[in-house]
Amino acid sequence: MAYKSDGSADLQGFFADLVRCETRLYNALNDRLRERHGIVTSQFEFLRFLREHPGSRVADVAAEFAIGAGATSKSADRLEKQGWIVRQTNPADRRSSLLALTDDGAQLLDAAETTFAAGLSELVEGALDRSTTAAAAQALRRLRSALERDQVGTPTG
Repeated sequence: MAYKSDGSADLQGFFADLVRCETRLYNALNDRLRERHGIVTSQFEFLRFLREHPGSRVADVAAEFAIGAGATSKSADRLEKQGWIVRQTNPADRRSSLLALTDDGAQLLDAAETTFAAGLSELVEGALDRSTTAAAAQALRRLRSALERDQVGTPTG
Protein backbone atom coordinates (compact mmCIF):
# COMPACT_ATOMS: atom_id res chain seq x y z
CA MET A 1 0.00 0.00 0.00
CA ALA A 2 1.26 3.42 -0.87
CA TYR A 3 1.32 6.04 1.83
CA LYS A 4 0.98 9.79 1.69
CA SER A 5 3.60 12.13 3.13
CA ASP A 6 1.57 12.38 6.36
CA GLY A 7 1.81 8.60 6.85
CA SER A 8 -1.83 7.84 6.01
CA ALA A 9 -2.73 5.20 3.46
CA ASP A 10 -3.30 6.43 -0.09
CA LEU A 11 -6.78 4.92 -0.38
CA GLN A 12 -7.65 6.91 -3.48
CA GLY A 13 -4.55 5.55 -5.20
CA PHE A 14 -5.43 2.06 -3.96
CA PHE A 15 -8.94 2.42 -5.40
CA ALA A 16 -7.63 3.69 -8.75
CA ASP A 17 -5.12 0.84 -9.00
CA LEU A 18 -7.71 -1.76 -8.01
CA VAL A 19 -10.28 -0.56 -10.54
CA ARG A 20 -7.76 -0.13 -13.38
CA CYS A 21 -6.29 -3.59 -12.77
CA GLU A 22 -9.75 -5.15 -12.74
CA THR A 23 -10.73 -3.33 -15.92
CA ARG A 24 -7.58 -4.31 -17.79
CA LEU A 25 -7.74 -7.96 -16.69
CA TYR A 26 -11.45 -8.13 -17.53
CA ASN A 27 -10.93 -6.57 -20.97
CA ALA A 28 -7.96 -8.79 -21.84
CA LEU A 29 -9.82 -11.95 -20.84
CA ASN A 30 -12.94 -10.68 -22.60
CA ASP A 31 -10.99 -10.34 -25.86
CA ARG A 32 -9.58 -13.87 -25.58
CA LEU A 33 -12.92 -15.45 -24.74
CA ARG A 34 -14.71 -13.61 -27.57
CA GLU A 35 -12.02 -14.52 -30.11
CA ARG A 36 -11.77 -18.19 -29.17
CA HIS A 37 -15.27 -19.07 -27.94
CA GLY A 38 -17.69 -16.34 -29.02
CA ILE A 39 -18.57 -15.31 -25.47
CA VAL A 40 -17.59 -12.43 -23.22
CA THR A 41 -16.29 -12.46 -19.66
CA SER A 42 -19.66 -11.67 -18.09
CA GLN A 43 -21.25 -14.62 -19.92
CA PHE A 44 -18.38 -16.88 -18.86
CA GLU A 45 -18.83 -15.86 -15.22
CA PHE A 46 -22.61 -16.34 -15.42
CA LEU A 47 -22.21 -19.86 -16.84
CA ARG A 48 -19.52 -20.72 -14.28
CA PHE A 49 -21.77 -19.55 -11.44
CA LEU A 50 -24.59 -21.77 -12.70
CA ARG A 51 -22.30 -24.78 -12.89
CA GLU A 52 -21.19 -24.18 -9.29
CA HIS A 53 -24.72 -23.33 -8.08
CA PRO A 54 -27.21 -25.42 -10.07
CA GLY A 55 -30.83 -24.43 -9.66
CA SER A 56 -30.05 -20.77 -8.99
CA ARG A 57 -32.63 -18.09 -9.60
CA VAL A 58 -31.99 -14.81 -11.43
CA ALA A 59 -32.04 -13.12 -8.01
CA ASP A 60 -29.23 -15.43 -6.81
CA VAL A 61 -27.05 -14.55 -9.80
CA ALA A 62 -27.79 -10.83 -9.35
CA ALA A 63 -26.83 -11.00 -5.68
CA GLU A 64 -23.56 -12.81 -6.43
CA PHE A 65 -22.43 -10.22 -8.96
CA ALA A 66 -24.01 -7.20 -7.20
CA ILE A 67 -25.99 -6.21 -10.29
CA GLY A 68 -29.67 -5.47 -10.81
CA ALA A 69 -32.18 -8.25 -11.32
CA GLY A 70 -33.39 -6.69 -14.59
CA ALA A 71 -29.90 -6.73 -16.14
CA THR A 72 -29.37 -10.27 -14.88
CA SER A 73 -32.67 -11.42 -16.39
CA LYS A 74 -31.70 -9.90 -19.75
CA SER A 75 -28.36 -11.69 -19.58
CA ALA A 76 -30.16 -14.95 -18.84
CA ASP A 77 -32.43 -14.31 -21.83
CA ARG A 78 -29.39 -13.94 -24.12
CA LEU A 79 -27.76 -17.11 -22.76
CA GLU A 80 -31.03 -19.00 -23.14
CA LYS A 81 -31.42 -17.77 -26.72
CA GLN A 82 -27.94 -19.15 -27.49
CA GLY A 83 -28.99 -22.53 -26.05
CA TRP A 84 -26.45 -22.40 -23.20
CA ILE A 85 -28.94 -22.31 -20.31
CA VAL A 86 -32.57 -23.23 -19.70
CA ARG A 87 -35.16 -21.82 -17.37
CA GLN A 88 -37.11 -24.37 -15.38
CA THR A 89 -40.20 -23.81 -13.26
CA ASN A 90 -39.33 -23.27 -9.62
CA PRO A 91 -41.49 -25.78 -7.69
CA ALA A 92 -41.11 -23.73 -4.49
CA ASP A 93 -42.17 -20.43 -6.10
CA ARG A 94 -43.95 -20.39 -9.44
CA ARG A 95 -43.14 -16.68 -9.85
CA SER A 96 -39.46 -17.46 -10.39
CA SER A 97 -37.47 -19.82 -12.56
CA LEU A 98 -34.50 -21.98 -11.82
CA LEU A 99 -31.57 -21.66 -14.22
CA ALA A 100 -29.50 -24.58 -15.43
CA LEU A 101 -26.70 -25.15 -17.91
CA THR A 102 -27.51 -27.11 -21.02
CA ASP A 103 -25.07 -29.70 -22.36
CA ASP A 104 -23.96 -27.14 -24.96
CA GLY A 105 -23.46 -24.56 -22.22
CA ALA A 106 -21.40 -26.98 -20.15
CA GLN A 107 -19.22 -27.88 -23.15
CA LEU A 108 -18.70 -24.20 -23.97
CA LEU A 109 -17.82 -23.47 -20.37
CA ASP A 110 -15.29 -26.31 -20.21
CA ALA A 111 -13.51 -25.04 -23.34
CA ALA A 112 -13.66 -21.39 -22.26
CA GLU A 113 -12.37 -22.22 -18.80
CA THR A 114 -9.10 -23.46 -20.25
CA THR A 115 -8.68 -20.18 -22.15
CA PHE A 116 -9.67 -18.11 -19.11
CA ALA A 117 -7.35 -19.92 -16.69
CA ALA A 118 -4.38 -19.75 -19.05
CA GLY A 119 -4.95 -16.06 -19.76
CA LEU A 120 -5.39 -15.16 -16.12
CA SER A 121 -2.29 -17.12 -15.15
CA GLU A 122 -0.24 -15.44 -17.86
CA LEU A 123 -1.38 -11.95 -16.91
CA VAL A 124 -1.09 -12.27 -13.14
CA GLU A 125 1.90 -14.56 -12.81
CA GLY A 126 3.75 -12.52 -15.43
CA ALA A 127 3.55 -9.51 -13.12
CA LEU A 128 3.50 -10.87 -9.56
CA ASP A 129 5.39 -13.57 -7.71
CA ARG A 130 3.51 -16.23 -5.73
CA SER A 131 3.79 -14.58 -2.32
CA THR A 132 2.59 -11.23 -3.65
CA THR A 133 -0.31 -12.90 -5.45
CA ALA A 134 -1.26 -14.81 -2.29
CA ALA A 135 -1.11 -11.66 -0.15
CA ALA A 136 -3.18 -9.67 -2.65
CA ALA A 137 -5.74 -12.49 -2.91
CA GLN A 138 -6.05 -12.68 0.87
CA ALA A 139 -6.47 -8.91 1.21
CA LEU A 140 -9.12 -8.76 -1.52
CA ARG A 141 -10.97 -11.75 -0.06
CA ARG A 142 -11.11 -10.01 3.34
CA LEU A 143 -12.28 -6.73 1.80
CA ARG A 144 -14.93 -8.50 -0.30
CA SER A 145 -16.14 -10.46 2.71
CA ALA A 146 -16.54 -7.28 4.78
CA LEU A 147 -18.35 -5.46 1.97
CA GLU A 148 -20.71 -8.40 1.38
CA ARG A 149 -21.32 -8.92 5.09
CA ASP A 150 -22.35 -5.28 5.45
CA GLN A 151 -24.22 -5.35 2.12
CA VAL A 152 -22.18 -2.45 0.80
CA GLY A 153 -22.82 -1.67 -2.86
CA THR A 154 -25.84 -3.95 -3.17
CA PRO A 155 -28.14 -2.76 -5.96
CA THR A 156 -31.56 -1.64 -4.83
CA GLY A 157 -33.44 -2.53 -8.01
